[in-house]
Amino acid sequence: MATIRLEVVTPERSVFSDDVDIVVAPGIEGELGILPKHSPLMTALKTGELRARKGSEEFSLCVAGGFLEVRPDRVIVLADTCERAEEIDLARAEEARKRAEQRMSEKYEPGFDAAESEAALHRAMARLAIAEKAKHRKGSLRPPPST
Repeated sequence: MATIRLEVVTPERSVFSDDVDIVVAPGIEGELGILPKHSPLMTALKTGELRARKGSEEFSLCVAGGFLEVRPDRVIVLADTCERAEEIDLARAEEARKRAEQRMSEKYEPGFDAAESEAALHRAMARLAIAEKAKHRKGSLRPPPST
């Protein structure tokens, strides 16, 4: 079966680089499914789950912002932030969700930034959902450790 190279990088590190069968990404216009030999495209990413499958194994990454470029032989993700599902600390993510919800309830306070507060809430909720889902997944492909 044909594969496509997936490369996921952030400003801090290379998160993942391997050949996969399919990539599913959270584009700003909706979810994108990318198979080998996909037509070239470029899109912005929204906060959400980036999934990839190699054989019968699947893994998830939580991406927040950035861009995705599809070339015939590779998918390049330049994410603002990205975490592997197994790196997400559920307790920290839950605390971040509570803080974001608290900030949203204080929207009439001086210095309130609605866009920043809403983005923080979306990130926290995505991290929680992805980590919970990965906890229950069997046959999970473990991305190689970051360098």
